[in-house]
Amino acid sequence: MWWQRRAPHLLLQVLSPIYQALNDHNLKRRESRQSRVDVPLISIGNITVGGSGKTPFVLWLADALRAQGNKPVILCRGDGGNARQAVHITPEHSAAEIGDEALLLARESGCPVVSAQDRVAGARMSATLGDIIILDDGFQYRQLHRDCDIVLLPAGGLGNGALLPAGPLREPLSALQRADIIVQSGSRSELEIHADFVDIKKKTWSWHALPSQLLDWNLLSRIPPATVHAVCGIAKPERFIYSLQDIGIDVGQHSFFPDHHRYTAHDMQRILESSQLTPVFTAKDAVKVQTLWPQDKPLWVLKQIFGAESGLLHQIESTLNTDGDLKC
Repeated sequence: MWWQRRAPHLLLQVLSPIYQALNDHNLKRRESRQSRVDVPLISIGNITVGGSGKTPFVLWLADALRAQGNKPVILCRGDGGNARQAVHITPEHSAAEIGDEALLLARESGCPVVSAQDRVAGARMSATLGDIIILDDGFQYRQLHRDCDIVLLPAGGLGNGALLPAGPLREPLSALQRADIIVQSGSRSELEIHADFVDIKKKTWSWHALPSQLLDWNLLSRIPPATVHAVCGIAKPERFIYSLQDIGIDVGQHSFFPDHHRYTAHDMQRILESSQLTPVFTAKDAVKVQTLWPQDKPLWVLKQIFGAESGLLHQIESTLNTDGDLKC
């Protein structure tokens, strides 16, 4: 319903102002207790519910900053994990402990990654591990001072443009005034820049994560299947289908699980027995599946490549350099 163009149900429209009042109070309360760490902090966030490409954008930014001679540390909340204390992730940690996205970031980034439900404590730990912090999903986390606020706008647009629970917006579009940089993400963008925030005096940059190829994480095969059984547990699973089709893979069957789903051995058995087609996973799902998957079978995972509008990294660096804190 949120992602349709028509107006939401009247009852939900009535509830949205109540949500906004409570949310505004909560955000102001968080900001009144704001802490600062001794290294620059970049927040990556959004104003919509669901996927907007934050995880791949964090991977791209971490790699770009490392190429500039910095030592970025990624700080995330550890959604889907059960760890209560701040954790510096090592190869021995599991998704059940520290969350699927945190485990994926640790595997793919090559940077220190800290998972912490209390991200103030996580930021203090992160500051000892590098010279710049990338805070994942931080736009509403006002407890931490940030030196650069980046907001991603999803490829599918802003739906009906209404606040929760009538629409997908966590905050009204006016909240974009707080952002230093706005990034329009996605390869199938249908986003419209609405008149009510077109006057924001910040450039909106484009960035995308494009499907590249299928890789076998078990290193048993180099020849990917042509027709597959797509398996994922992400916020917008249809994007996975589109991505596979974009690289010429025929999706003959799909199995969708809830976002941050904790896979079990029973899930793997059902997937293997339910179809003659080869299962294919997103990287976010594969980090949870890998220990459950038969080691004598290829574990096919969709690899992505990232691309940014020329000048985006320089703009991020310039925002941080107003305080003279970033090496360029």
